[in-house]
Amino acid sequence: MCGIIAYAGHRPAVPLLIDGLRRLEYRGYDSAGVAFIQQRKIHCLKASGRLSALERTVSSFRMPLLASSGIGHTRWATHGEPNEANAHPHLSNDGGFALAHNGIIENYREIKSRLAGLGYVFYSDTDTEPLVNLIAEERKKTPDNLSAFRNALLRVDGAFALSLICLDEPEAVYAARKDAPLVVGAGTEENFIASDVTAFLPYTRNVIFLEEGEIARVTPSARAVFDLRTLEPVSRHVRKIDWDISSAQKGGYKHFMLKEIFEQPAVLRNVLAGRINPGGGKVELPELEKLPRPARIRIVACGTSYNAGLWAAPLLEQWGGIPCAVEIASEFRYRKPILGKDELVILISQSGETADTLAALKIAGASKAATLGLCNVIGSSIARGADRVVYTQAGPEISVASTKALCSQMALLAVLALHFGLRAKTFPVEKAKEELARFSQLADLLEGHLPLLRREVEPIALRAANAKNIFFLGRGQNYALAQEGALKFKELSYVHAEAYAAGEMKHGPIALVDRDFLTIALAPRDEHLPKMISNIQEVAARGGPIIMLGQPGGETTPESAQFWSIPECPPPFAGFVILPMLQLLSYEAARYLGKDVDQPRNLAKSVTVE
Repeated sequence: MCGIIAYAGHRPAVPLLIDGLRRLEYRGYDSAGVAFIQQRKIHCLKASGRLSALERTVSSFRMPLLASSGIGHTRWATHGEPNEANAHPHLSNDGGFALAHNGIIENYREIKSRLAGLGYVFYSDTDTEPLVNLIAEERKKTPDNLSAFRNALLRVDGAFALSLICLDEPEAVYAARKDAPLVVGAGTEENFIASDVTAFLPYTRNVIFLEEGEIARVTPSARAVFDLRTLEPVSRHVRKIDWDISSAQKGGYKHFMLKEIFEQPAVLRNVLAGRINPGGGKVELPELEKLPRPARIRIVACGTSYNAGLWAAPLLEQWGGIPCAVEIASEFRYRKPILGKDELVILISQSGETADTLAALKIAGASKAATLGLCNVIGSSIARGADRVVYTQAGPEISVASTKALCSQMALLAVLALHFGLRAKTFPVEKAKEELARFSQLADLLEGHLPLLRREVEPIALRAANAKNIFFLGRGQNYALAQEGALKFKELSYVHAEAYAAGEMKHGPIALVDRDFLTIALAPRDEHLPKMISNIQEVAARGGPIIMLGQPGGETTPESAQFWSIPECPPPFAGFVILPMLQLLSYEAARYLGKDVDQPRNLAKSVTVE
């Protein structure tokens, strides 16, 4: 959540900063601002609302925009309302520093109180304004800005990704990170700092990932990284990102979400390429070489990634032969879990920067349990902190509502389950050949059906959009997909939706069923279908309207149910078809209701605070 972009180079900085902020919009925000130095003064231009409001503020600036360095920020409110006063960057009382901040400063009240006693005045409700004034106070006691920045940060408790400009160093930008992502973009006679590489992709794909507790200083011609505590220089290699700017653009689609739904066949091909050999019944995961077979697996994740873990757990047990538990990271981190040395903790995060999942990684590491990161972003905190990492290779995902990232996580976890089963010889090779052959055909199946699925979903979405409450029901792996369906529908349409394991309906929730409470039942032809039909009949008997997602034949659909046909696909691979059907349902419903599909209210793409 929140986005930072900073620049030091030869181009006009302010248009570049706003352009970078636009590519960070997907992270979620409610205000925005830029700061730059011109005519021996730091100017902070800010606005609440969308970037268009900031552009209007910038267009009314009274002089030509000549600065070639500066910082920009999109804010997602944590401390104080989403208004102009609380927008970043924040200016120190003496006008000597401007600071943009992602994260939370936990002891900001103590810092603020101390500075108020020294005569400092505060104009916002944020936890960031006390920090920029603390830097100004430390500068009075130190010979340079680097030392002042470091000394102030040593007094801070909490998480931060920071970018700082200083009036007496107009060409330099400083940055620091702790428990929040930050990356340096290395250009030619220009350098960038951002919370995400997408912010500067049009200019360079060469990056330096800042590690925990590091400070960076960039100018047009130089970049340096220092240890925050000692200020000793740190050597960091420049790495090249494979993404290009076209990957982060809509490519003719109306929304990023729709584009990313339709990219899922390509994602499946990328995930499976080089990792499965259907003819030989083999799985290749060199990242896991020499990893001992765990006695137990614990999957820890948040949101959509948690649903991927729920979907995969039965496969890790049935195919991999290993007991598996799935936990919500925000609960896991606070309950002092007991982890064994023979346990594998799998941490799933699209961004690799999810705060609660990172905290779970630290707990697992301290317990000596083996850790495996599944993430999409090369060089992210989870990728660097886990014992091993397997990249999902979904490419940049811009829409706040995750789609193709979940598809890649499910596919990779299924491959992982086969890997464990084949390695232990508990899963027959001939059976593996069958499953891998079906797996290898999934991308073509999905690619052929997606246009038709989109057309067929429109009347279903119209009906769902007009509902006030919705149950999503499923059993087995379809319960995990029901969870994801309800989550997506809430995120995008703002209509109340809940997911239940279908067998749990009669233990309380069925009391809510009436003629105005819609039920969407996931009932493909699998081992659970007879029980699902019984559960659907229970809803129908109470007058509840039903949309039944299933495959024609095999079982009788209740007369009152509207049938929503799924293409023929055996379990568990039917999940890869059901998933985009549910995503398209939410997309079309939100579009019908006039909602902001790519940037739903109150949400952020990368949740880097608790």
